[in-house]
Amino acid sequence: MTDLPIWVPAVPEMFVAVAGMALLLIGAFSRSDVAERIVTNLTLAAMLVALGFVLSVGGGTATAFGGMFVTDVFAIFMKVLVVLGALLAVLMSREFLAHEGIGRFEYPVLILFATLGMMVMISANNLMSVYLGLELQSLCLYVIAAFHRDSLRSSEAGLKYFVLGALSSGMLLYGISIVYGYTGNTGFAGLAESLAANGPAEIGLIVGLVFVIAGLAFKISAVPFHMWTPDVYEGAPTPVTAFFSVAPKIAAFALILRVMLDPFGPLIDEWRQVIVAIAIASMALGAYAAIAQTNIKRLMAYSSIGHVGYALMGLAAGTADGVRGVLIYFAIYLVMNIGAFACILSMRRHGDPVEGIDDLAGLSASNPRMALVLTAFMFSLAGIPWFAGFFGKLYVFMAAIDAGLYVLAIFGVLASVVAAYYYLRIVKIMYFDAAVEPLDRPTSRTLGFVMVVAALLVTTFIVYPAPLVNRAGEAARSLLAG
Repeated sequence: MTDLPIWVPAVPEMFVAVAGMALLLIGAFSRSDVAERIVTNLTLAAMLVALGFVLSVGGGTATAFGGMFVTDVFAIFMKVLVVLGALLAVLMSREFLAHEGIGRFEYPVLILFATLGMMVMISANNLMSVYLGLELQSLCLYVIAAFHRDSLRSSEAGLKYFVLGALSSGMLLYGISIVYGYTGNTGFAGLAESLAANGPAEIGLIVGLVFVIAGLAFKISAVPFHMWTPDVYEGAPTPVTAFFSVAPKIAAFALILRVMLDPFGPLIDEWRQVIVAIAIASMALGAYAAIAQTNIKRLMAYSSIGHVGYALMGLAAGTADGVRGVLIYFAIYLVMNIGAFACILSMRRHGDPVEGIDDLAGLSASNPRMALVLTAFMFSLAGIPWFAGFFGKLYVFMAAIDAGLYVLAIFGVLASVVAAYYYLRIVKIMYFDAAVEPLDRPTSRTLGFVMVVAALLVTTFIVYPAPLVNRAGEAARSLLAG
């Protein structure tokens, strides 16, 4: 690990920060009728440039800012997913926001600053930089959750997210303070050395670690810290929900992987049982609570809770194969979820958005192409062979079995079988139920393009999985070597 000049490893983050501030000024000084369009286009361009910077940083491990910031193959892998998720969310939101009359230039800028916070989270190498990135992301997310100011549901979603987010931040800070009190370190390298040298951990330190896990579990909406997820997913504007379902979740999971396996790696026997319990609870709730849902956004919320449980199996394994499985899982999850939400954004009747699952009745007759791609996403989310989602689950299940976590793996398989019911129910409604009033047939070119590309990726992953699998393996080894 090398300590490059203070700014070199953080070039992508520096660019995003400067671009965000510049776009705020451009939006403020542009005419109100064109500001939103100009800033949105420039935000998309800035994200593409940031993606280029991320890919050009290099594959080595380097630190900056006195060791508080680290870049490695793992960070690059996860940042690519986060930036892609944010870019697609902005792209998919343009027509929706314009149709609802809530298009403002602040929206893409907030997503850009949230992306900056996520990138800092992924490269955090100190508990202080962890909190800095987490709060930068969260403050932006609170605002965009309530972006539809005239909607009671959106305002309620933003308020619930803010109140519960503040609680989780307090728990995280309390845990950090306890850990610092026992070890005298906040840097990941110093923490790892201290914990490895001191022998069995004291009970107070374990309590601090549990509080840290609780604060981070809120960000990935793992049970029992999931209570905000269904209401926020339902109440927030649909493009915001699409964004919440991918980029922040991927960034938070990257953070929890780095925190648990780097500084707290020596305490794996202590924290593994907590992760196993959270994973089982998340899979169970995600499998059963979604069955009774009639709103497709709430169903996707419980679906995301269940998927977090599957991904936590890879973390519980605590091995390179486990981390590789998580990375593959979230790369596939990004494609599946973005595609599914592109379909949800296309659900309109007489030009107005609809969210009821029963509104999909007869879709195979009124819009067979959309029904076909949504079927592909549902099959993939259910983990049906040989769609991409099946391989995402396969890798984490194999890692859990190799680590001796047989009960966890068996529970994951059973939860997958139960969860398949509500995914297949959507397919049944589209193909076998008669429509009282069909959905509008037209689909925007942008959403149509996203749906088709995502569907192709989830259906053809089996043909050539090697690039993703190999890159995820390199990223996993990079994290554990650090």
